[in-house]
Amino acid sequence: MSIAVVSLLALILALVLSMGSRINVGLIAFAFAWLIGVYLANLPTATVLGGFPTALFLTLAGVTLLFAVADCNGTLASLAGHAMHLIRGNRMLMPILFFVITGLLSAAGPGAISAIALIIPMAMSIGRRLQLPPLLVSLMVANGGNAGNLSPVSTVGIIANSRMEIAGISGEEFKVFLANFIAHLLVAAAAYLVFVLRSRGSSDASASLQTEHTRLDRNQKLTALIMAGWIIGVIGFGLHVGFSAYAAACILLVSRAASEKEVIGNMPWGVILMVSGVATLVALLDETGGMELFTTMLSALSTPDTIYGVIAFITGAISAYSSTSGVVMPAFLPTIPDLVANLGGGDPLAIALSINVGSSLVDVSPISTIGAICLASVSDPEQSRRVFFQLMAWGLGMTVVGGLLCQVFALAMAGL
Repeated sequence: MSIAVVSLLALILALVLSMGSRINVGLIAFAFAWLIGVYLANLPTATVLGGFPTALFLTLAGVTLLFAVADCNGTLASLAGHAMHLIRGNRMLMPILFFVITGLLSAAGPGAISAIALIIPMAMSIGRRLQLPPLLVSLMVANGGNAGNLSPVSTVGIIANSRMEIAGISGEEFKVFLANFIAHLLVAAAAYLVFVLRSRGSSDASASLQTEHTRLDRNQKLTALIMAGWIIGVIGFGLHVGFSAYAAACILLVSRAASEKEVIGNMPWGVILMVSGVATLVALLDETGGMELFTTMLSALSTPDTIYGVIAFITGAISAYSSTSGVVMPAFLPTIPDLVANLGGGDPLAIALSINVGSSLVDVSPISTIGAICLASVSDPEQSRRVFFQLMAWGLGMTVVGGLLCQVFALAMAGL
């Protein structure tokens, strides 16, 4: 058995384990990369270490550090509460606000998982009082978080754009964000339209409630100001996302806006290790020829005209049970150049957008992180059971919807 086949089997095994095991797949990927690279491929340890995504690791750590400060001192929760107070709990507008708030928080930096984890408990509580269906609340919050997930300054946007750069696709941050945003907006709009049609004529359709909010304290005001300055600096003045985030976080920690120990403990180290480990294993595949074998297998399933829908369906099916940002993006985005070469055609950018959109639309599945967070916020056991099956059906259905949307997107891009 060739070393290319062995390394590819290691990646496939890592993907399978990420779908059915609680072990962090990044740790498994590190072990595979070392054992296969050093002892089977006879590569120097330094060569295997060279596959570690140093720049990505430092950037992710910097951004998550900054938003851990904002989370620990209550800034994010307080800002969300103020936004909800603006519409005074209007029943028909509240689902839209859930989408908007979660999307803005996600796009600002922490990404979908952190934004959804912050908003969904509050959203479910308000939803119960307004008699909003838990499925609708889950879909609006989850799709809102994912709609903002690929902004240039969000953690997942950083992962996607950095992996696309490896594939030779750079300078497309706006298109990456826009394609993902439109897809999730369409899906959320469909869910909301069903809710509106069912609510027509309902006696409580215009019900509302008063939402409480408190004034931001000194630390929260400082945090909000520093974060706003950081976003302006990155988007408007081209500051490095990661290093500028470290600087902003240091200002806040020196100002005692939050406890350093609590902040560092609150960072999503598991996700960072997952992304870094899978990226290191993928780099080894590239070194041993396993990546070429992988793309040959993928290209056998499609043609240059159908690859967009097919790749969206495949990545969606894997992501329904696994991690979009930690496993699917690091594993699939670097394959694009070889995939196009093996197919004999295809638009690399459209393929990348299909991977991003297809893998994220299914994230409401209750066996994925985002879906599980939403499900955990449903307090009634009987209702929770029903929502589990609803989210499962919706998430799996999104594999097909994602494939169709991405195929249509690609055809539209080709016609422009």
